[in-house]
Amino acid sequence: MSLDPGTFLPALLTLVGGGFLSILLARVLTVVLGRITRRTRSSTDDFIVQLLGETIPPAGWVVSAAIAWQIIPTNATGDRVAFGLAKLILVVLLVRLVNRISVRLLQSWAKRQAEESVATMIRSLVPLLRALVWTVGVLFYLQNIGVQMAAIWALLSAGGIGAGLALREPVAEFFEYVTILLDKPFVSGQFINVGDVWATVDRVGVRSTRLRSVNGEAIVMSNSALTGSVVANYGEMHRRRLIYRLGVTYDTSHATLQRIPALLQSIVESGGDAQFDRCHFVAFNDSSLDFELVYFVPTNDFAQAMNVQQRINLEIVRRFAEEGIEFAFPTRTVQLINPTAN
Repeated sequence: MSLDPGTFLPALLTLVGGGFLSILLARVLTVVLGRITRRTRSSTDDFIVQLLGETIPPAGWVVSAAIAWQIIPTNATGDRVAFGLAKLILVVLLVRLVNRISVRLLQSWAKRQAEESVATMIRSLVPLLRALVWTVGVLFYLQNIGVQMAAIWALLSAGGIGAGLALREPVAEFFEYVTILLDKPFVSGQFINVGDVWATVDRVGVRSTRLRSVNGEAIVMSNSALTGSVVANYGEMHRRRLIYRLGVTYDTSHATLQRIPALLQSIVESGGDAQFDRCHFVAFNDSSLDFELVYFVPTNDFAQAMNVQQRINLEIVRRFAEEGIEFAFPTRTVQLINPTAN
């Protein structure tokens, strides 16, 4: 193939002129859009304008080269190769542009999250987003250069079914992870009860959640096991309700029985660390007259609640001894504290 000067010069002018025109367009666009974006507080729009300014010149040179190539008389094979290469470069530039903008938007979204766990989950989507954009770009390029897509779509469909079956459990656990992060039945540092497990949440992972039991050992539970179970979250408890019974002997006088509820109320309120709810003479037991005492401790700390209960118990023993009130023991076992009440 010989180059005709009559066609070579227009092709060269088209290449150079189009390239410099794209540079000029990028500069003008950067200046105009830059003035607009400077009025906003976000740095993301400035980043997008910068990317456009960086992408337009190489894209302009590629388009100019393709137009210039058309001016030069060549064979069909050369045209297909040249245009195929130009389309490939343009697709790569477009995919890189979309990827960088999408990742920046995703990271900006993550920074605006108050919960670090949610921000981590959003940032973990970056590789998936990049792979998706590149896949769409490759399919678009193949279809654009004339590749028959029927076989490719069939292959992708079969591969998708196989991958779906193989990744069914990990994908399900990932969505359970998203459910935990968004619904927030518990967060790291909270004390929870799941079945027979009493533990503090150490970390919520993509596939499983790590717990630290009251005995100190690490417990790893799948996210699906947690979301499919009844979870008692003591970290959300603002106060503890303590309820228990005490019995006095049958020879206690009527006047003393009348004074016991007020006496117990004064004992509960004397420390300033508990809120009295009620106290009633509730039952005639086989060997005792039973009183039920209910009060609240404004904390979710179990040890602190037990300290308050200990103070009240010791004070009851002392005051009953001063008043000459004798304890009696019920013939049935009574639950002293209801840890799940709030």
